[in-house]
Amino acid sequence: MIRHLFTALLVACTLHAHAAVDANQASRADLESVKGIGPGLSAKILEARESGAFKGWGDLVERVGGIGAGNAARFSQAGLTVAGAAWDGSAAAPAARNRTKADKAGKADKAGKAGKTAGSDPSRSAAAPAGR
Repeated sequence: MIRHLFTALLVACTLHAHAAVDANQASRADLESVKGIGPGLSAKILEARESGAFKGWGDLVERVGGIGAGNAARFSQAGLTVAGAAWDGSAAAPAARNRTKADKAGKADKAGKAGKTAGSDPSRSAAAPAGR
C-alpha cells in the first residue's frame, strides 16, 4: 500500500514539474519554475512582454536577450511554451543566425575602423627623426 502511494506521489510530482508554462501568461514565479530560467531571465521575459504578447518562439528569441536557439529548445523541453506551442527549431533558427551574422559584421567593421584610426596619426610615427 505504501509503495502505491509513494509511486502515485512521484508520478504526480513528475507531471507537475513538466506542466506547460506559457510565456505569454506566466507569472514571474511560473517562469522561474522552468528549469534554467532564473530571476534575471524571467524579468527580461516579463519586460519584453509588456510591449505585447509573443507571437511565437521566433518573436521570443528575437525580443529577449539571453534566449537563443539552444536555450529555447531546453526551455521547451522543460515545459515552456509560447502562444501554446512548443519549440520546433525551424521558426526562430534563421532569425537567430541572421542576427549573429549581423552582429559579427558590425563588430568586424568597428574593429577595422579602430585599427585604421589608431595607425593613421602621422604625429605618432615611430620613425620620427631624432634632433641634431
